[in-house]
Amino acid sequence: MSHRQILADWPTDERSARAVQDELRARVVLDEPGPPPGTGFVTGVDVAYDDERDLVAAAAVVLDAATLDVVEESTAVGRISFPYVPGLLAFREIPTVVAALDALHRGPGLVVCDGYGLAHPRRFGLASHLGVLTGLPTIGVAKNPFTFTHEEPDAPRGSTAPLLDGDEEVGRALRTRDGVKPVYVSVGHRTNLDTACAHTLILTPNYRQPETTRRADALCRRALTEAQEGATRA
Repeated sequence: MSHRQILADWPTDERSARAVQDELRARVVLDEPGPPPGTGFVTGVDVAYDDERDLVAAAAVVLDAATLDVVEESTAVGRISFPYVPGLLAFREIPTVVAALDALHRGPGLVVCDGYGLAHPRRFGLASHLGVLTGLPTIGVAKNPFTFTHEEPDAPRGSTAPLLDGDEEVGRALRTRDGVKPVYVSVGHRTNLDTACAHTLILTPNYRQPETTRRADALCRRALTEAQEGATRA
């Protein structure tokens, strides 16, 4: 689904957004393993905001999954499409993220979001929402566990602990650096949790956060700064 198609029916209030979540959640595909870790391409997406100027900048950075070299990147700048409501942040981000993905000249492979997929109170975070709208395999790798509980993973890199909502495993706390706070991995669309964790470990050779997220974060911040400078000159 293109950026233009998405914006045509984009909800503008909390009630309609929750209705969209309920409708699209049924389309999440959970019975595919996903792209094999370390093969093909893997793409990070992230956004940066300027609420005062009503600007949002998104970045998509495509890496070679084996070498983690950047092979393509794109940005998009737009207007903020939805108010800030916890649990509905995808509605602020997705239109501009899709525009950045649309600008790529190659297929992005697996898309890694700085946020949640199934590890979301309504089981439909940014990674799931983006995956359903685009048809792409997606995962979420978040810095914090949102509302869910977990035991502390063992100290070594690669250790995991279930991220739980009651007895349901909605993701995993994954240690990407020895003795460093874990990240929180969840399935978005068209992959499974084992695959998502394996990709995340490959993407974190030197830092806690995946290279996809680190590079997309830096790029969207630069794009926002350029948009702010352009708005000031105008």
